[in-house]
Amino acid sequence: MAHVIETPFDNIEDAHDFLTLLGQTIYETKLDIEGDLQRESTSNFPRRVEALKLTLYTLTKLEFHMQRSGRVLNDLRSLRRLLFEERTVTALTARPLVNGKAKAETLMTRVAPRSHRASLTQA
Repeated sequence: MAHVIETPFDNIEDAHDFLTLLGQTIYETKLDIEGDLQRESTSNFPRRVEALKLTLYTLTKLEFHMQRSGRVLNDLRSLRRLLFEERTVTALTARPLVNGKAKAETLMTRVAPRSHRASLTQA
């Protein structure tokens, strides 16, 4: 039997958690760099100030991309949940709240006959 080695990215939730932690680290690092930049703004080392500005700019870009990636992963999680539920539920369902919890309820839908739908679209 093959031994399966788990990685930090075995599923979308783990990858999303990782991006969240990375985003927090980037944010904290940006705060540190902003503090360094304020302290160095009056120093006699203009190249250091420029390097700090470039670092802050690059961290801002990275933060933006991590936020976008997090949203993409969140969309994928939502889509996977929708697909999973479609495979497990055979009828169209709605989830009204009952005692604060979601309750599945089968809905009946009516579709007009094809001939009637055609006459509606021509009107």
